[in-house]
Amino acid sequence: MHDLLVIGGGPAGSSAAYWAAEHGLDVVFVERKSFPREKTCGDGITPRGVKQLHDMGLTDVLTRYHRVDGLRAIAHNRTIEMKWPDHPIYPNFGYVIRRAELDTFVAENAVRRGAVLRSHTEALAPLLRNGMVVGATVRDHDNDRTEDIAARYVIVADGSNSRFGRALGTARDRSYPQGMAIRGYFESPMHDDPWIESALDVRDRAGNSLPGYGWIFPVGNGTINVGIGLLSTFRDWKSINTTHLMREFAATLPAHWQIDPESPVAPPTGGRLPMGGSVGPKVGPNWLIAGDAAGSINPFNGEGIDYAYETGRLAATLVAEALATGNGLAIQEYPRLLDEEFRLYFKVARLFAKIIGNPRLMRELTRVGMQSHSLMEWALRIMANLLRPDELGPAEAAYKAIAVLVRLVPDSVAATKG
Repeated sequence: MHDLLVIGGGPAGSSAAYWAAEHGLDVVFVERKSFPREKTCGDGITPRGVKQLHDMGLTDVLTRYHRVDGLRAIAHNRTIEMKWPDHPIYPNFGYVIRRAELDTFVAENAVRRGAVLRSHTEALAPLLRNGMVVGATVRDHDNDRTEDIAARYVIVADGSNSRFGRALGTARDRSYPQGMAIRGYFESPMHDDPWIESALDVRDRAGNSLPGYGWIFPVGNGTINVGIGLLSTFRDWKSINTTHLMREFAATLPAHWQIDPESPVAPPTGGRLPMGGSVGPKVGPNWLIAGDAAGSINPFNGEGIDYAYETGRLAATLVAEALATGNGLAIQEYPRLLDEEFRLYFKVARLFAKIIGNPRLMRELTRVGMQSHSLMEWALRIMANLLRPDELGPAEAAYKAIAVLVRLVPDSVAATKG
């Protein structure tokens, strides 16, 4: 019997496997697909994510990839470039790395640390005994063989659709925002631009306003990652044709990217994302959920990689503590510790999501914001969760200000298309 079984080999699963091995645990993690495999994502890694990769000993590996210095925001015919802020904990730079490569080297790093990876192996169902999870039934797709893997603890990190989590009773709180996004790749001579770019006022070729926000992330390999996303706080979000949004956004991309909107490198792909810590319960008698499976995605911008690394690390650390002390109650601290780290931030983000869902209000806020470089830098620190410890008081103030603004917008208005 293993100490720990991790379901999923993405950011949360590989992080959990690495830190469990670092603590000396006998850990195995299973991944349904074989590495390298594609994943729909913006591919951007903010300073919080970079710190986690550094902590896993991957600093030298990162130097092979495209580093970015900050964010360029474009709206209402104005452009503001903002560097990542200086911070006592996090670096002032990020990266753009294709997930096929990123997830591969992070998983391989966990293996080098001592974790056992079972790739192309699907977790079919939890093994239960007297109400406790004692492992999982898995299918090795390489030899089409089904077997049981036994473990004292299980961390569920199988992504936003988390079938394994649902089998244990987890569910998304539907009062929380859900995201929907689509992305594709295009060749561009600006593939090594030092800025990731955010389009806050998206319009079609006729000049009509479109819901959502767009991004352009230079990958550094001859291509750029182009995508558009919106939140479930937009009234008609379920009926939105994301392929149409993607087509119009690509056709109206700023000229400096010099792309051929009719010739993507590959067909665009999309998906839905549970956000703001919306999935629970986070812990059971001897299991925990992490990453996208826990809804640990930033409602401000759809970012999930760094939260996956952080929640996977915390979950593995608590399992190690439980095994070291013989006290299984150690893992029950998981929800409280998540709240300490993310509660205020996700609280602000969930409220702001109501504003994002009102295109008219969002347009006016961005129009005001784009008049002030300092205001936009403040917004960047909040959205990227990069406030310094001495700024937590102002963060509370930001929450109160947004709460007032949301109350001023009746639900009937906030749900309109604008």
